[in-house]
Amino acid sequence: MYDIAIIGAGVIGSAIARELSKYEAKICVLEREEDVCCGTSKANSAIIHAGYDATPGTLKAKMNVAGNAMMDELSRDLDFPFKRCGSLVVRTKDQDISGLEKLLEKGKANGVPDLQILDRNKLIQMEPNLAVDVTDALYAPTGAIVCPFHFTIALAENAADNGVDFFLNTEVKNIKKENFGYKITTDSQIFETKAIVNAAGVYADTFNNMVSDHKLNITPRRGQYILLDKDAGSHVSRTIFQLPSKMGKGVLVTPTIHGNLLVGPTAEDLKDKEALNTTAEGLDILAPQSSLSVKNIPYRSVITSFAGLRAHEDSGDFILGEADDAKNFFNAAGIASPGLSSAPAIGKYLAEEVAGALNLKNNPKFNGKRKGILNPSTMSVEERNALIKQNPAYGQIICRCESISEGEILDAIHRTLGARSLDGIKRRTRAGMGRCQSGFCSPKVMEILEREVPMDMLDIVKNGKNSKIVFGYNKLIGGWDNEL
Repeated sequence: MYDIAIIGAGVIGSAIARELSKYEAKICVLEREEDVCCGTSKANSAIIHAGYDATPGTLKAKMNVAGNAMMDELSRDLDFPFKRCGSLVVRTKDQDISGLEKLLEKGKANGVPDLQILDRNKLIQMEPNLAVDVTDALYAPTGAIVCPFHFTIALAENAADNGVDFFLNTEVKNIKKENFGYKITTDSQIFETKAIVNAAGVYADTFNNMVSDHKLNITPRRGQYILLDKDAGSHVSRTIFQLPSKMGKGVLVTPTIHGNLLVGPTAEDLKDKEALNTTAEGLDILAPQSSLSVKNIPYRSVITSFAGLRAHEDSGDFILGEADDAKNFFNAAGIASPGLSSAPAIGKYLAEEVAGALNLKNNPKFNGKRKGILNPSTMSVEERNALIKQNPAYGQIICRCESISEGEILDAIHRTLGARSLDGIKRRTRAGMGRCQSGFCSPKVMEILEREVPMDMLDIVKNGKNSKIVFGYNKLIGGWDNEL
């Protein structure tokens, strides 16, 4: 019997798990994918929003501003990359200044610090590649960028180190109310728990509707992106937004924490909650739309494209807290943008709600510190040479595009909630994220996984159950009966 079962190991579920591990309780996280950070948390803009866009008084506004303020300390405690680069919302000559003024007033009402509207002369000094039609912009110095993979994984690892049980490859099929709380039926086993926290992303409505008559309806909103190589990463130094519309904040252009340039997203409301494919029509929108705010983007440097789904609930706001007619069933539903920015605050808010409902006591053994994977590229030549002398694996480069060593991959495999797939390695170390997109390093990474887990080469997947890479020996697959 668990005290608390959290459904979903994305950034929201992982943030809640870490905050709940500050209390004395038996806690588990149920995740249908083979790793944490496999849903919306791995496919987004990697932006920590300042908080001027949400309507004052909404949960989105409160959680965004509070979450943003928590990021500096959290990134230090959990050792993940984070940078306050600032953001600009640009206006073009055919748009009314009132749009920026309304954002400024909303931001002030939400408590966003140091907002100001800048004219073109000041903007061009800050960002020389702004489009010629840009006239002014709202500047938010507290806007930031983060690695969403490292952020989510750091939260999950720290939660696990503090006693939270993670059950991966465990898909929830049904939830039933019981006298003790809830019985959760998964595809592999049954869990009994006093309380549930529903952080299931685009499927959060499905689980809420199993136990509550107050139905939720989540529409998956697909956003498509293109990622450019690091030689384009300095084209802008801040996140460049366009004036928002009803469908979102428009197409942004932003540097990433790792030095690439990201352009996107589109905004398409769909019915299919698994529609993670990109489309030619969607990607074709990005270049002309982004040119309205930033000129001369070097699209010849595109190295990949991807899509993610945002969980848009009909109410338009986050759904946080206990369901009125389902005691000890807590929702973290409808967490669309700015969900990544709000995650730390949502985790704290819901953990306090659950702890109060269950009368939980503080955990005196909680350790809020975590050390990330060593990055030799941040070391001096002397420090790196000393490291290689101590552990030669750090001198064996596996991914040439990103200069990722075998030592980093070994750390990714053997640490808490260690990687068991190619994408698991990629998210933790960036092996395979460079311009060749794992074309050269994937065979070697597979050999390391086979040796170190250990696991059979035929069982290694890219990103889940149905993504096996090796299906057999080539001569046998061809029907040959030659002995190997």
